[in-house]
Amino acid sequence: MKTIILSVKCNKLISIKTMVNVLLFTLLSNMVGIGVYTAKAQDSTSTNVPSKDSTIVEANINTSSIQGYEENYYVVQHRNQFFDRSEINVNRETPQASLENFILSARNADYLKAAHSFNLNLISDDVSNEQIEQLAQKLYIIINKNVTIDWDKLSERPDGQSDEIFTNNKAVSREPRKSIAFGKLSLNERDVTLRLQRIKYKSEPPYWVISANTVEHIDALYTAYGPTKIVQLIPDGWGLKGEFLKIPIWKIIGLFISVGIAYGLGWLTMFLLKRIFGRSKWEWISSFSSRLALPAGYFVGMFALYLLLNNLIVFSGDLANWFYTMLLIATVVCGTWFIMRILNAFIFYVAENKTDDIYAEENLKSRQVLTQLSVARRVVSFIIFLIGAGIILSQFESFKNLGTSLFASAGVATIIIGIAAQGTLGNIIAGIQIAITKPAQIGDLVLFDGQWGHVEDIGFVYMIVKTWDERRIVTPLKSVISNSFENWSMRGSKQIRSIDIYTDYRINIQKVREKYEELLRESPAWDKQVSPSVQVVESTEKAIKIRALCSASDPFTAWDLQCELREKLIDYICELEEGLGLSKTRIALESTDKEDL
Repeated sequence: MKTIILSVKCNKLISIKTMVNVLLFTLLSNMVGIGVYTAKAQDSTSTNVPSKDSTIVEANINTSSIQGYEENYYVVQHRNQFFDRSEINVNRETPQASLENFILSARNADYLKAAHSFNLNLISDDVSNEQIEQLAQKLYIIINKNVTIDWDKLSERPDGQSDEIFTNNKAVSREPRKSIAFGKLSLNERDVTLRLQRIKYKSEPPYWVISANTVEHIDALYTAYGPTKIVQLIPDGWGLKGEFLKIPIWKIIGLFISVGIAYGLGWLTMFLLKRIFGRSKWEWISSFSSRLALPAGYFVGMFALYLLLNNLIVFSGDLANWFYTMLLIATVVCGTWFIMRILNAFIFYVAENKTDDIYAEENLKSRQVLTQLSVARRVVSFIIFLIGAGIILSQFESFKNLGTSLFASAGVATIIIGIAAQGTLGNIIAGIQIAITKPAQIGDLVLFDGQWGHVEDIGFVYMIVKTWDERRIVTPLKSVISNSFENWSMRGSKQIRSIDIYTDYRINIQKVREKYEELLRESPAWDKQVSPSVQVVESTEKAIKIRALCSASDPFTAWDLQCELREKLIDYICELEEGLGLSKTRIALESTDKEDL
């Protein structure tokens, strides 16, 4: 809507010859669909550029394009009367000669001569020379702006055959051809192929022309790919039609203005998000805006520049194709970054404001939500990345062909998926399994490979465990799924600990039992869920093993309680009966009678 309003304002001011008007008109030039044509091509800023109105209003077709088929050409029984009322003095014997006649004649503004390379059999016989000229001019502008003709693939033989050169430098002819494609354009979500066809009319020798179907689509293609009407409004006296490096000066000015507009829109987006939305009283708006400002600014700027240059200023040629490809890649990269940042901002907002302390054992629901969001963020980010990468790779014809050939074979596709599943894809699938089956969640206290700590993060391919001494254990997600580990938070935070002490056989177990019960009841860390228990669980030739049990509300409290009771119990055993119960090593000495010598 803003673009339409700007266009209306500029059209009202265009008659005022002031310096301000010059700048406004230069800005308006961004709305002109102009291409940088091939060398020596006629510039479309000429005032005789045809409008986008349909050239052939009513076709009134009474005949078909082709009446019969032969091995080397199409047979036509009717030919448009345009050819009967004009002198045909062009070379249409070969595909290359016929297309050269069209390009060179149109370049020299001789559109009637260029039209002799048309098959007009789908056009009404009462078509005027002016309409024919417009059709030829329209097709020339379309080809110049959007089609790169590979002249090496156009045969110089009347039968359209192409020669293949083998290693022995001998040319081998292929099958004769009666239809050759020289370009392809998209129109309304379908492809329109530009073709040359070999036809024969009555007793005349066969000749090559641009196909009737191609001619029939000229108006529709020109509407989609031709310059806008505003191109005719550029005054000749402004000096903007001069060229620099074969590019019209006004187009260069329009390019810089487009870059300035894109930069301004990007800066404005960042300013609005940081200064206005960033100070919003709603916390979720201010949180999102601070994280989205930079990627949103880049994305809006690149997207605006892409729209301006791709739809309003249309360049052409190999260099322009490369430039537009790089511009689209940059836009897709910025868009992918922006979408991923939206996803991350949402996850961070939920983590910071909608969940409690995940390391607190009672907050099981918070750990579940955060784990599911974390895994979902990784999976969605991976999908977004694949979509962005697919869009980028689709801009290169070699990758298009590669993808088509690979996925055309189910066997090759299966092998690719199988190989990927062994590595990264296997870990991603394991991450989804963890999110569904929940063997471990972010914030859980686990014992893994003899190390215990909290699950700090579950990434794409690995899980990070933060140990009690601030170390990080990084393990692949496939190992988490396939190997056993202890999860101390899975079914509640309560934990039972054992205290093992080796004592002498003569220790008074009952006194130890009574003292331990006293110590346990005095400790505020005991949760009273497990009754005081002291048992002899093992005996050796040197000592007996006493085991005392204690319980606490969470693993950390249980650890502290275990250490506290062990220390006090050892002190008591050392003082009990003057250390009689301490573990000892006994040595027995036996005496023997010696015989007198």
